[in-house]
This record gives sequence, C-alpha cells and structure tokens, in this order.
Amino acid sequence: MFKSARIKLTLFYLAVLVAFSLVVTFSIRILAEREYLQSNLVQRGEVHQIIVKLPGYARFNRPTDDFVDFQQDQEAQVRSQLNQDLLYINISALIVSVAFSYWFAGRTLKPIEEAHKAQARFAADASHELRTPLTSLKLENEVFLRQKTFTEQEARELIASNLEEVQRLEGLSSNLLALTQYGNTPLKLGGVPAKRLVDSAVKLAAPVAAKKKVQLKNEAAVAMIRGHHDSLAQLLNILLDNAIKYGPEKGTVTIGGRVEDGQYLLWVQDEGPGIAEQDLPHIFERLYRGDTARTSKAGGYGLGLSLARAIAGANGAEIRAVNTKTGACLMVRIPVVK
Repeated sequence: MFKSARIKLTLFYLAVLVAFSLVVTFSIRILAEREYLQSNLVQRGEVHQIIVKLPGYARFNRPTDDFVDFQQDQEAQVRSQLNQDLLYINISALIVSVAFSYWFAGRTLKPIEEAHKAQARFAADASHELRTPLTSLKLENEVFLRQKTFTEQEARELIASNLEEVQRLEGLSSNLLALTQYGNTPLKLGGVPAKRLVDSAVKLAAPVAAKKKVQLKNEAAVAMIRGHHDSLAQLLNILLDNAIKYGPEKGTVTIGGRVEDGQYLLWVQDEGPGIAEQDLPHIFERLYRGDTARTSKAGGYGLGLSLARAIAGANGAEIRAVNTKTGACLMVRIPVVK
C-alpha cells in the first residue's frame, strides 16, 4: 500500500518540479533572446550609420544586406545553441528531480507508515490480550457445565475466578480509555505540592508493598510543581506499582524528588533486574512487554508505562527510563511553579 502511495506521491512531486522547471526554462529563453535581439538591433544601427557614410553607398547597398544576412545567421546559431543548452539542463534537472521526488516522498510517508504499523500492531496486541481472559472464562464455564453435580464451594470458586478475569478485562478497557482521553482532552493545570503528592502515593501503595515485604523509601523534597493533581497522582501510582511489581521481595523502592534546572526531577528506583537494553526504547509503547527476567515474574498488559507517558505529556512533563547499578529507575521532569 505504501509503495504505491510513494510512487503516486513521487509522480506528484515530479510533476510540480517539471512544471516549475519548464516555466523557468521558457522565462530564461525569452529573456535571453530578447536581450540578444536588443543588442543586435543596436549593433545594426551602429553599422548602418557607418555604412551609409561610405563612398558609393547611394549606388551600392549590398554591404548592408550582407551584414543583415550575417546577423540573421548568427541569431539562428545562438537560438540553436541556447535551445540545446536548455535541453541538457532540463534533462539533468529531470534526473535529479526523479531521485529527489522519490526520496522526499519516502521521507513524507515515513511517519504515516510508522503510525500505521504501530496502530496495526496495537490492534493485534489488544485483540490478543482480550482473547486470553475471554478464552479462560469460556473454558472454565464449559468445563463446569459438563459436571453433572457440583457443590456450592465449587460454584463460588468458579464465580470468583470469573470475577477475577472480568476485573482484568475492566482494567484493560479502563487503561485504553484513559490513553485516549489523555491524548485528546487538555488538562487544567495548576500548582500542586510535590511532597504532599508523593506522600499520598506512598500511602496508597503501602498495602501492595506490604504483600511483597517491600520497603518504600520517601526522599521527595518540598516544591510547588505545575500540573493536574489527579493525573499526576495516577502517574505516581503507576510508577510505584511498576517498581513494586518488578522488584524483588523484601527489597526497597525509593521515590525521590528535587528541584533541578528549574524543573522538579521525580524518580522511582527499584532493586530489580533492570530493563534490557533492547527493551529500553520500547517500554513506553502500548502493550509492549519484553521477554526478559524483569517481565517474566509479573503479569499485566503492558499499558501502565504507556499510560504514564501519556499522563506526563498531558502535564507538560517528560518521562524516561534508565538502568542503574541497583535496578531500573523511572524519572519524570515536571515544570516548577515560579
């Protein structure tokens, strides 16, 4: 599809360049010919004035006729040479225009092609992620219905399992909806106390950390940042949940913040295996999960960090991930209220 589109766009660019080249060529030819003819007219007038003063001009005017014939032959040669030169120039320009048009068409379509591939990959991945819990629900219920008798405890276990899968589907759909909202709906930004925001996020993540016996270490400095409170709270929850999920049991997750270069640098550090180098450029993509030791121990759909990036962008912040000696570190730069 994109190959044919590139060829069509190349032809369009080529047509524009050829039309421009022809306009320039005819303009140059007309101007050059006009300049040459005006110069010849001046020369003819000067020569005619000289000839008429020669003795015997009244009886013989042949010298003037010979000069006129010579001038006309010269004009014809100049026109021919000018047409030949312009033809060579246009052929060279056409060859260059074909190469340039093809290159520029590819450059123009590249972002569109990448977006199309990302959309197709996202649709395929989302379909796969939706199919997994739905298939599980279907199989569990089919197996249960084949039983001739079942106890109340078995029924409760099936319902609980179904509810768990439904909850996963609900989380997936909610995250997908949130991604769309943060990309299309502008947020009302204002002053947000960073220290208070971090304290609330740590308090909310404490029960999850307690289950893995993970210690949460709060090193956030006091500052007033510019952003949307609820969305930034969701961003911190995602980062803390990610660090707890991929960190080891009985480990430590550190969340800190300080003012640096007119911005508030917020970071969440875990003690896990880190992020594989080949995965670093992709971890903020939708539904991306690298096949590494970091992801093998955790579930999820790969939407958390992509949602975090969408939230950061909606708040005018920047987010990136790096590996340190002790694990992975996710850092967010948020504007500070001046």
